[in-house]
Amino acid sequence: MAQEKEMSRVTEWRIRMADGSSEALAPEAGLACRAWLALKGLIMGLVLKVCNFFRKAWDLGQNEPKKVIHCLKVGMALTVVSLFYYMRPLYEGMGGNAMWAVMTVVVVFENTVGATICKSLNRICGTFVAGSLAIGIHWIVSQSGKEFEPFINGISVFLLASAVTFSRFIPSVKKRFDYGAMIFILTFSLVAVSGYRVDKLLEMANNRVYTIIIGTALCIMITMIIYPIWAGEELYMLITRNMDKLAYSLDGCVGEYFNESGSSSEGDKESAKKLLGYKCVLTSKATEEAMANFARWEPAHGRFNFRHPWKQYLKIGASMRACAYCIDALDGCVNSENEVPELIKKHMSNIALKVSSESSRVIKELAKTMKTMKKSSTIDYLVGEMNNAVLELQEDLKSLPTLFINPQPLQGADCPEKKNTGAVALMDIMPLVTLVSLLIEIATRIEGLVNAVEELAEMGEYKSVADEKNQNQPVSKTNVPDEHKEGV
Repeated sequence: MAQEKEMSRVTEWRIRMADGSSEALAPEAGLACRAWLALKGLIMGLVLKVCNFFRKAWDLGQNEPKKVIHCLKVGMALTVVSLFYYMRPLYEGMGGNAMWAVMTVVVVFENTVGATICKSLNRICGTFVAGSLAIGIHWIVSQSGKEFEPFINGISVFLLASAVTFSRFIPSVKKRFDYGAMIFILTFSLVAVSGYRVDKLLEMANNRVYTIIIGTALCIMITMIIYPIWAGEELYMLITRNMDKLAYSLDGCVGEYFNESGSSSEGDKESAKKLLGYKCVLTSKATEEAMANFARWEPAHGRFNFRHPWKQYLKIGASMRACAYCIDALDGCVNSENEVPELIKKHMSNIALKVSSESSRVIKELAKTMKTMKKSSTIDYLVGEMNNAVLELQEDLKSLPTLFINPQPLQGADCPEKKNTGAVALMDIMPLVTLVSLLIEIATRIEGLVNAVEELAEMGEYKSVADEKNQNQPVSKTNVPDEHKEGV
């Protein structure tokens, strides 16, 4: 009976043969074999993930070697500061407070010089001010008597911690001194509470201040001497790269819209990525603000003096984002499903392409001005050419065939089919009208970008150099300003 129950638990698979008979299929592998295959698959999957991780890490190191150098500098700083523990004379001089130097290196060392100096000075000032206040309150408590000591310490911690925490919500304090305020709360609380049980409070506070100064000084020296990465230079390079991307995106979007083929080849994937370069401008606001904040803490370096107008870079970035928003809407017109009649499209293509070309030339000239840090002698002429092209575009927009803008009803105007003909035609040209309006708006916003760069040139004391290339070029109708074209 037991044998029959055991046989009933086993599932048997049978296959019917051609002659009508059937044969049982025996399992190819047992339970141990299946377990081994599962374990093998799990191990291979883990090995593959680890290999992919190291491959991505290697690619990151190759593409951005500055990050690898930063990691090596952090390791060097921690190795040097660890000597306070490894060498007995240094350890006996600092004692257990040497750990504060190690902690300082860990929390203070940042990727750029400005960020490291900012956090270092915040940490030193926050520690010194908090320690001084805590020692002063400890002296007042010692004169009041033991019975009042817990109450005075508790009230002082409550009031100061609450006030400094509230100050962290103030935008100007949060932007530049948020880390220092946090260190103030931490240090004051530790020293004030420790003073209730520790007798040599002044000595303990002095040792902690000294170790923090040693740690911050070491970080500043290493980050400034060994392959320094300046926040100001990073901001400068970011703005100039975004300008080039903005000009390329503007030209590419309008050119793609008026492309007769209507589609790009598969080999133009890299070009398609560059067309979306304006998105880098839209997403760079937080990075620009952080870099500008850290650049203010940096000493003079390279072509930038100590009082370089870093705030003006934020205005330039805001002007570029204003243009990028319009290019984003322009990209929507390019991808619109409504097809514009070819006659109307050809009628507007030349002047629209001219406006985009002149606008991108202005942006490229501004990028050249920032790269060379020299005032451009042709920017006024290029802006004038852009405005003239915009006026021509507006005139061509007004001269569109009235059939597509305000269709006149013929005989049998009451017929709904003939009434709908004008509406459909109007909807067909809406993407083109929108594109033209956006081009006009972009040209207006580019003038704001020009003003921002010119303000930077004045504040940064850029030198004015004549453009020798334009002087050596032969006079032609395309290079002569409007007031002289009639005499050519």
